[in-house]
Amino acid sequence: MSFLNLAKKYVIDSQIYVSLMGTFLAAYFMLEQNIFRWPSLLLIFITYFSGYLYTKYQYDKKKFIKILIFNSICGILSFCLIVFNHNEIRLLKWAVIVIIGLLYNSFFLDKFIRKIPLLKIFYVGLTWALINSWLILPEFNWGIFLITWLFISALVLPFDIRDMNSDDVVTFPILIGVQRTKFLAYLLVFISGLLSVFYLDLVFALCFFLTTIITFLLIYFSENNNREAYFSFLVESCSGLPLLYLLAYKLILQFC
Repeated sequence: MSFLNLAKKYVIDSQIYVSLMGTFLAAYFMLEQNIFRWPSLLLIFITYFSGYLYTKYQYDKKKFIKILIFNSICGILSFCLIVFNHNEIRLLKWAVIVIIGLLYNSFFLDKFIRKIPLLKIFYVGLTWALINSWLILPEFNWGIFLITWLFISALVLPFDIRDMNSDDVVTFPILIGVQRTKFLAYLLVFISGLLSVFYLDLVFALCFFLTTIITFLLIYFSENNNREAYFSFLVESCSGLPLLYLLAYKLILQFC
């Protein structure tokens, strides 16, 4: 088995990669707010990882019991991380976000959010935004909320383009076409980048601006017949780019 196939199986398909990208974006905002803590970062990764595993495998009868046991262990670990490193308010915030995640796609609900036409992209963005602007911060931050919500909502649209021939619910590409969907994604990314200039420190805003450039390009070249890796690796990587740009900037400063 080639390296690429191994990476796809154990990193991308396992939901580790998307969880890491979400964690990277949270770390970027934690550094911007000067509240970086490793226990908080671990909590965020566990939350993303267990949530995406549940969403992916809840209909797989062979794996569901294992995933349920694993997620129960993740829940206990998350509870311990919060109790020993934070407070009961953080625990309440975490519980609310977990419930919102369950409402997004759970087989035991007659109707779940993922089946509501056009709402999916904004709901995914909402979940990520609450983690970055509410869970990790002492007080709710509207600037970080809007930046994350708009940016992540835009990143979901290329995936809707990918799935437009197989989706059983109305999505933007199905309703308004691929090109108009791309224009919508451009608009969301543009507004998100503009808000970063007003709400983030200069260096962090610059890192986010560079991320928007790559994001625009990836949205532009998003097509229904692109390979899976284009979306699950390249588009997904946009969430981690702000942190990578920031680390590159700090590394350059050390050598200058």
